[in-house]
Amino acid sequence: MSASLPLSVVPPEESAFQPAQLAPADAATYAEWFACLAEPMRVRLLHAVAVAGRETTVGALTERLGISQSTCSHHLRKLADVGFVRLRKEGTATLVSVNPACCTGLPHAADAVMGMLGPRPCCPTDLPADVTVRAMDPADWTDVRRIHAEGIATGNATFETEVPDRRTLDRSWLPGHRWVAELDGRVVGWAAASPVSGRPVYAGVAETAIYVGDGYRGRGVGKALVHRLVTAADEAGLWTLQTSIFPENRAGIALHRSAGFRTLGMRERIGRHHGVWRDTVFLERRRTDDL
Repeated sequence: MSASLPLSVVPPEESAFQPAQLAPADAATYAEWFACLAEPMRVRLLHAVAVAGRETTVGALTERLGISQSTCSHHLRKLADVGFVRLRKEGTATLVSVNPACCTGLPHAADAVMGMLGPRPCCPTDLPADVTVRAMDPADWTDVRRIHAEGIATGNATFETEVPDRRTLDRSWLPGHRWVAELDGRVVGWAAASPVSGRPVYAGVAETAIYVGDGYRGRGVGKALVHRLVTAADEAGLWTLQTSIFPENRAGIALHRSAGFRTLGMRERIGRHHGVWRDTVFLERRRTDDL
């Protein structure tokens, strides 16, 4: 293909921490990709080939899109030149299939252009001096459940409408990844991580939760908690942390982004809350150094 960068994800050592500015060669490559797709018919053709799930003929594509064979062949050649599709002759027929790398290469290009692959912070640096974070102990359960109830009362912290009992929470959280924040000797927030699956392959993937008590929000308690949560997870070898946050909870989203989480997408109408369908923003934090 004519582009200098293959239609695939860049190597891991480059994708983990992109330079501050997009490299000129990469920018030229992405521009060539986007220019190819500036023609609506090519977008329709690429979509038709991709959703076919297998090789398809030029004739089948012309019938599906209602275009002439010459028009179809012209645009397919353009798509093939860039590397979006593959063309293979079988007798007198031309078989068309999508380049599998296209499924990762195109989203990667869009993320790179939009700055989604740039370096992300490890965790907040401007931590409050008056907040102490320590491991949760059995004496904290009353405060933990009280703060959980205060989060539920906001309407934008969780789908839960009642505080789970202590036994349920204790079973769901990973040992060694439960923290409470203290301010003036009072427990004012907590954070915990839960396994996402019992399968060994996902042993390093956890879902996080952070709650700050009523009257203590905006004082850096969340920053102190997320700092301890992610640094402890890194030290323990967890390689992925994930969380889902209501889009209305802008402070929660900003807090997680300050700790290196990035938005993977919006999960539309994922669940009903008090009889109303709610969306959630799905965020993920990847440990970037070698495990």
